[in-house]
Amino acid sequence: MENEKYHDLKLGERGAIISIIAYIVLSIMKLVIGYMTDSAALKADGLNNATDIIASIAVLIGLKLSQRPPDKDHGYGHWKSETIASMFASFIMLAVGLQVLVDAITSLFQGGKESPDITAAYVGIFAAIAMYFVYRYNKKLAIKINSKAVMAAAKDNISDAWVSIGTAVGILGSQFNMPWLDTLTAFIVGLLICKTAWEIFKQASHELSDGFDENKIQLYRDVISKVDGVKGIKEIKGRNYGNNEVIDVVILVNSTLDIREAHDIATHIEKVMIKVYGVYDVHVHVEPH
Repeated sequence: MENEKYHDLKLGERGAIISIIAYIVLSIMKLVIGYMTDSAALKADGLNNATDIIASIAVLIGLKLSQRPPDKDHGYGHWKSETIASMFASFIMLAVGLQVLVDAITSLFQGGKESPDITAAYVGIFAAIAMYFVYRYNKKLAIKINSKAVMAAAKDNISDAWVSIGTAVGILGSQFNMPWLDTLTAFIVGLLICKTAWEIFKQASHELSDGFDENKIQLYRDVISKVDGVKGIKEIKGRNYGNNEVIDVVILVNSTLDIREAHDIATHIEKVMIKVYGVYDVHVHVEPH
C-alpha cells in the first residue's frame, strides 16, 4: 500500500506541473496586457496567477519531499512536507493580496482614471476558459489518486477561472463611462486572493496541529463498534500525515478472550479501515471489558 501511495504522489506532480505552466503563461499575458491597456483589474488578476505559480511550486516541492522514505530522525516519513509547503504558499499569497488591495484603494481615491482597452476583457475571457480545462484535468486526476492536495489545486483552478470572468465583466462594465468599475474589480480580486490564502493557511495549520474531521471520527467509531467481538470503544483519535489518515483506537473486548482471539479482532479492524475506508495506518489497543 505504501508503494501505491508514493506512486500516487508521483502522479500528483503532473497536476502541479500543468498548473505551473498555465499560470506562468497566463500571468505574463495578463500583466503585459494589463499594463498596456491600463487595466487595474487585469493586473490584479495577473498578480493573482503569479501567487498561484508560487503556490503550485510549493505543492510540487511538497509532493516530491513527501515521497522520501522514513529515516532515522523522521520515523513516520516526510508526508507532512506537502502541508508545510501549502502554509508557506499561503503567506506569499496573503502578502500579494494585501498589496493588490492597497493599490486598488490608492487608485480609487486618486480618480481621473480612464476605462481600459476592451482587449483586456478578451484576455480575461480567454484565461477563464483555459483555467476551466486545467481544473477539469486536475479534478479528474485528484479523484483517480485520491489526493487532497491535487483536489485543492483543482479548486484553486476553478476559483481562478471565476476571478478571470469577474475581471472581464468589470472591464466590460467600465466601458460604459464607469472607469471606477475596473478598479473596484481589482479590489474584489485582492479580497479573493486574501480569502484563498486564509483558507489554505487554516487547513494547513489545522492538520499540522493534529486536527481531524469530527464527522470522520464519528463514522469510524460507528464502523469499529459494529465489528464482531468489540464490546465498546474507550478512545479514538485521528491525525493526518499529508494525505494519509492515521487512526488510534482503544477497544474493549470480552475479558475471557485469549491473546490470539483479541489480536484477531484488532487485525480485522485494521483490515476494514485500511481496505474499505482508505486509512493509511491503524493502531488498535485492546483492553478487557
